[in-house]
Amino acid sequence: MKATNFTLSLIFILISFTSFAQLPPVFGPEYNEIAQKDEMTRTFISPIKVMWTSDASGELIKNTDVLLKKGNSQSSMSSVTEFCSMKTTDSDTASILLDYGKELHGGLQLVMGGSSRREPSLVRIRFGESVGEANSQTYNSDWLMGFSTDDHAKRDIIMEIPRSGLIEIGNTGFRFVRIDLMQANTLINLKEARAVFRYRDIPYLGSFKSSNPRLDSIWMTGAYTTHLNMQEYLWDGIKRDRLVWLGDFHPEMATITKVFGYNEVIPKSLDLACEQYPLPSWMNNMSSYSFWYLIIHYEWYMQNADIAFLKKHREYIINLIDLIDSKINEDGTEEFGSFKFLDWPSTPNKEGVEAGYRALLVWALNDAKKLSEILNSKESADKCVASIKKLNKKIMDHNDLKQAAALMAVAGLLKPEKACKEVISVDGAARFSTFYGLYMLDALSMAGKHEQALDIISTYWGGMLDMGATTFWEDFNIEWMENSARLDEFTPEGMNDIHGSFGDYCYPSYRHSLCHGWASGVTAWMTENVLGITIVEAGCKTIKIEPNLGNLEWAEGTFPTPLGIVKVKHTKLPNGKIESEIDVPEGIKVI
Repeated sequence: MKATNFTLSLIFILISFTSFAQLPPVFGPEYNEIAQKDEMTRTFISPIKVMWTSDASGELIKNTDVLLKKGNSQSSMSSVTEFCSMKTTDSDTASILLDYGKELHGGLQLVMGGSSRREPSLVRIRFGESVGEANSQTYNSDWLMGFSTDDHAKRDIIMEIPRSGLIEIGNTGFRFVRIDLMQANTLINLKEARAVFRYRDIPYLGSFKSSNPRLDSIWMTGAYTTHLNMQEYLWDGIKRDRLVWLGDFHPEMATITKVFGYNEVIPKSLDLACEQYPLPSWMNNMSSYSFWYLIIHYEWYMQNADIAFLKKHREYIINLIDLIDSKINEDGTEEFGSFKFLDWPSTPNKEGVEAGYRALLVWALNDAKKLSEILNSKESADKCVASIKKLNKKIMDHNDLKQAAALMAVAGLLKPEKACKEVISVDGAARFSTFYGLYMLDALSMAGKHEQALDIISTYWGGMLDMGATTFWEDFNIEWMENSARLDEFTPEGMNDIHGSFGDYCYPSYRHSLCHGWASGVTAWMTENVLGITIVEAGCKTIKIEPNLGNLEWAEGTFPTPLGIVKVKHTKLPNGKIESEIDVPEGIKVI
């Protein structure tokens, strides 16, 4: 036993030491203030497929299978080393398109094996979340519809590469890479063209499996979508915008708590948001995103019961409540300005957006009241109650907007059954959105419509999978699928490009992000509603387990808590009743 304890202690010491950046002794102590260890893990991934080359004859581009092999990031001058050669002539170009199989965040490492030139060679590297994007032009000069496709992360790069050795290129979201040799009468040898995958190396503590493998894939895709966006801070997208947006943050946080449990990226990003947008500024310069800040804090506290972190934000929370209260008039009108944002697809429906915005505010004030009580600020709690009372004097109609009806149901302003009957259930997955789809699903579950919710999940989020998605998108409309080619295919003449032919607002065509964290909320929803796990007492000290299998025969999974992993398995019996096997860590009460 003593030997075992010693071994464990030694392992802990080694892990502790390796978690800190150790600069060589030549660096003095003053460098401790300016040096920072990269928090992310870097893993090299070879392409799984050569999608296309420009050389139909096979004479100018040879041995492409070499690029599919595992590499070692080491150049070679040995005669036994195999290379992929790319050659141009006066009239023939040399281009290759590589598929890495999954959406990734990072760049490209080229390992060279010599060339016909003593000087560096000029290449063009194009990263793409789809085949179409990797083959597209970048609209930096004329700005397609007013927006550049290359302004948040470089995806189209013309650069010189060395004759030998290696070079790394790019930092963006991608699945495909196209390489073009730009000079005539030139030959280069490529030993490796591996993706540099940059991500948080963390375990998936939560899980979901069921009698429907399609739903299992949807759960995992949502988990992976958020995982990719867990960079130094919690981003909205790995290609665009690569920023902390507080609205996008909420579905991502919901997914993180169901899949990874506690992760420092949440408090770290909330701290940054407060630094970047000090009061009286609104979060991200949008009042609705300050509402989300309050909701996020309450749900994060319920998951982790981190009172120290909540107290750290006490002044900001209390002052934000004061600011919000000052904008609400006695007759229920408000003075938050004309820009009221829910999500992009809802934007044209201004009356519906207004109703949804006010419902979101009521939801936020309800959570702010609970935060105030936890923080022992009766005055702030009273202000929340008074503000809600004033807002409820003027409850607006949802105006046939699913986003608005969903928020009104969640906020308690509209009965869920009525919200679903009038708008959310109408035409199924049509008019869903990747961001607010989570709250539409919440309204359906509140109305007891779990089977319909699962059908919509299969149609809507599953529709993205049908179009080749390995992560969920910034926006999606099921009508886009008609006569459209998948993102991992070349688009035949007469068909739509599912990526390049659609997109709107600030994300037209290839500017559209195909890995956007706000689309991941479906993962959290399935854990909470199918597995039926909800938090009753802060820190998960008391949880409720009430499964809703819909048309599933069985479902099982795990849920991370500060006290350990909860495990459940639910099986539907022949009489329709559900039999549950539940394993919870010590210290957790189940009701």
